[in-house]
Amino acid sequence: MSLHEQAREWLSQDPDPDTRAELSALLERDDTEALRDRFEAKLEFGTAGLRGELGAGPNRMNRVTVMRAAAGLAQVLGPGKHVVIGYDARHKSDVFARDTAAVLTGAGLHASLLPGPLPTPVLAFAVRHLGADAGVTVTASHNPPRDNGYKVYWGDGSQIVPPIDSRISAAIDAVGPVDALPLHSPGTLTELGDAIVEDYIDAVIALPLGDARELRVAYTPLHGVGSGTLTGAFLAAGFETPMAVEAQRNPDPDFPTVAFPNPEEPGAMDLVIELAAKTGADLVLANDPDADRCAVGVPLGDGACRMLTGDELGGLLAEHVLTHTSGDRMVATTIVSSTLLGKIARAHGVRYGETLTGFKWIIKAGPGLVFGYEEAIGYSVGTTHPAPEDGGSFPEIAAPYLPVRDKDGIGAALTVAAIAAAAKLNGHTLLDLLDDQARRYGLHATAQLSARVDDLSLIADAMSRLRATPPTTLGTRTVTRVDDLSRDDGDLPPTEGLRFTLSGDARVVVRPSGTEPKLKCYLEVVVPVTGDVPDARAEAAGELDALKADLSATLGL
Repeated sequence: MSLHEQAREWLSQDPDPDTRAELSALLERDDTEALRDRFEAKLEFGTAGLRGELGAGPNRMNRVTVMRAAAGLAQVLGPGKHVVIGYDARHKSDVFARDTAAVLTGAGLHASLLPGPLPTPVLAFAVRHLGADAGVTVTASHNPPRDNGYKVYWGDGSQIVPPIDSRISAAIDAVGPVDALPLHSPGTLTELGDAIVEDYIDAVIALPLGDARELRVAYTPLHGVGSGTLTGAFLAAGFETPMAVEAQRNPDPDFPTVAFPNPEEPGAMDLVIELAAKTGADLVLANDPDADRCAVGVPLGDGACRMLTGDELGGLLAEHVLTHTSGDRMVATTIVSSTLLGKIARAHGVRYGETLTGFKWIIKAGPGLVFGYEEAIGYSVGTTHPAPEDGGSFPEIAAPYLPVRDKDGIGAALTVAAIAAAAKLNGHTLLDLLDDQARRYGLHATAQLSARVDDLSLIADAMSRLRATPPTTLGTRTVTRVDDLSRDDGDLPPTEGLRFTLSGDARVVVRPSGTEPKLKCYLEVVVPVTGDVPDARAEAAGELDALKADLSATLGL
């Protein structure tokens, strides 16, 4: 079919007056370029589900795309299965969630709908807690305001992995016009109440939090859905109410006070740092808009704030969990995160796992997982306390227990607050704890180098050049080993990437981004601390700068 025929066919089944008006206008003015952008490609369903810009057509997030995804999921699961549905506060999220419920129940499945816009970890918890077969959350996490997405969880409460994603994708491709789908089978939709949020809070306050509670926290949810649940968790655990940035406290899908709603982006933390300075806060916390990630900063007393890297917070959380738990345990992180976690694991005599990037892999690292993290400020904190009542009944996770088998920005925030409160009792801050770890394990300094491109072939060319003629030195260090991660060596599933091991305990991992047109490089140097920690930090910073300069020249991007 021609572009115009495809557009008219789409228009005939689209139930949304907004996208119908958009597409009608494009057809009326014969905007071929815009039609081509919407209809010559489609959003692909993968292990991250769907994510893209809102608008009409198969290459956009809209009600037709969502209903097709729900129909594909229903086909794979089959009648009689139970799916929990959650959503954030982005544009159309509530509509997409209800469309999903309508399609699933129309196909003979049972659907449970969360009681409002809620953090993604509440949905991940609810899937297992309610003994459901799958879960769906409508969110684009920290993407720009124009985006939305659709993420699928399986019955174990974790994100789907191959081959389930391929099966759902194939089923979606076989779905016909959505206006022919049966909708709303009576008696098969449950509207959940606030009890599910209370159950989630009960689970996260059972984490190993110690007894210290004297702490002043400045917090921002970045216009997302985290504030109510995080505040409830802090109060239930015995902390005082975090002081929230008023301009960012309530959900707003336009994210008006930030250029990009991601705690890691420059400027995103400015308002909460200002709040911390005005109120004398001990700790700065932020969630991304769907509250599955957590950013942490330590006020310095002069209006400034030292933000912790994802790896630094990962090390502190890991040591805390391992100090407050016992038995046969495992911790895990990804191939692009710091190597510090492996050294912490050895010191505590527990098993260590290293996985591909993505929490869907971390959570499947092995039995006994009590803590997992990725450097992009994503953490799942567990305990060896008896698990709260859990309808899922998965023996391999009965003890230790992870309340959420995915990133959990609420549980991480609560745990780091407990760490900071205990440090405060001794006259210390998280920065002192980082220095202690540096003395114990060596200073593990990490950095990133990213190259954004308009032409994806430039990334493929750069990877080909690195494979053909890998560098022999980077910065001040010699390349001692090159691992091609795309090869099936039996250690990890193949993935596009290269890992360079450098002399003197350092490494570089180069890989294309899975979500953006970027080539991403993850750098780490380890510097022994023989004198003052600040001297070791300065030395490490210089080495990272040299690595960045050399690597940038080598990539030619």
